[in-house]
Amino acid sequence: MSPTKTPHTDPEQWSAHTLAVAGARPEAVNNAPVNHPVTFTSTFHSQAVASGGDRVYARFANPSWDGFEQLLGQLELATLPALVYSSGMAAIAAALSLVPRGGTLVLPRHSYNGSLSLLAQMEAAGDVVVRPIDITDTAAGIAALQGADALWLESPTNPMLEVAELPVLLAAAAEHGVLSLVDNTFATPLLQRPLGLGADVVVHSVTKSLSGHSDVVLGAAVTSNPQLREKLHAYRTLHGAIASPMDVFLALRGMRTLSVRLERAQSNAQFLAEQLEAHPAVGAVRYPGLPGDPGHGRAREQMDGFGSIIALEVGADAPAADRVIAALRLITPATSLGGVETLAERRARHASEPASVPPNLIRLSVGIEDPQDLWRDLSQALGSLEG
Repeated sequence: MSPTKTPHTDPEQWSAHTLAVAGARPEAVNNAPVNHPVTFTSTFHSQAVASGGDRVYARFANPSWDGFEQLLGQLELATLPALVYSSGMAAIAAALSLVPRGGTLVLPRHSYNGSLSLLAQMEAAGDVVVRPIDITDTAAGIAALQGADALWLESPTNPMLEVAELPVLLAAAAEHGVLSLVDNTFATPLLQRPLGLGADVVVHSVTKSLSGHSDVVLGAAVTSNPQLREKLHAYRTLHGAIASPMDVFLALRGMRTLSVRLERAQSNAQFLAEQLEAHPAVGAVRYPGLPGDPGHGRAREQMDGFGSIIALEVGADAPAADRVIAALRLITPATSLGGVETLAERRARHASEPASVPPNLIRLSVGIEDPQDLWRDLSQALGSLEG
């Protein structure tokens, strides 16, 4: 992999917000492009015995991936470039492949339902033993590490927005010799960097906030451990979980505006959460930025912000939540999250969601629209429950 260079200053001195814009650029020489070009090829000139640095074939490597992988690795405080995958689920599958066959995996009972569905399939095949925990109970989480092989963490969790005590749990995993894997999709590396807290591997659905425009499907895994990275790379190569060069170009372009997008979306989320908390049709609001939220203290201590996702319970049942979503006019009823547009979804409409997710819970992915327009739309939609 040929490194990108920015010789006029030292990226290690930059804040993450500057790094997202200026990091991993092509070498700054006369007539060089400012952005990484897209390389469309299936193979590369090569002969004789291939060395470790040879690309050889586009399933092994593509120069279109280099800038993105370097930048995400830097943002996550990794000593090695990230690995980009064809989807978030491909990255999750690669990370879970590191768990020894038949090993025990500890994870939050509320996790992304794609992860839970894959683990249910793996458990049925005898590939893993799943040990779910309440991630807010740190003592119980540490106790569950006894005899475990791996720890999977989300914080905040999807969709319940529970906040884990990441530094303590990751330290306990290291003490027990337990492999630690963290899905950092909700927080992004601008709000928390699990590798710096002791995690072995971090995964992302790049589809979400990193790319930020709801126009690509990608995933990524990051580690500072060369042996783990080699295994993750081999999984990508042998399972064919490779990314389109054009999609990675779009994702890198999206990451250049991550800081400003997240700043606006997070500000909007704080405003909406405060308004929703006071609305009579809303039974509960989950958002770590609210002082009364159970995860507020932890999030304030270990994160650089509270994120752009809100979970709210409306009315008394699923039909009430569906009625609210159907009444929205600006906010888009859709799955996924992290885009510039605000999305709303009743998560329990998916049969794969845990039974403990309330049927009337709406996950709101807050975008960058005018906050007053968003609140007017939410307010009128909540008014559909009156009478």
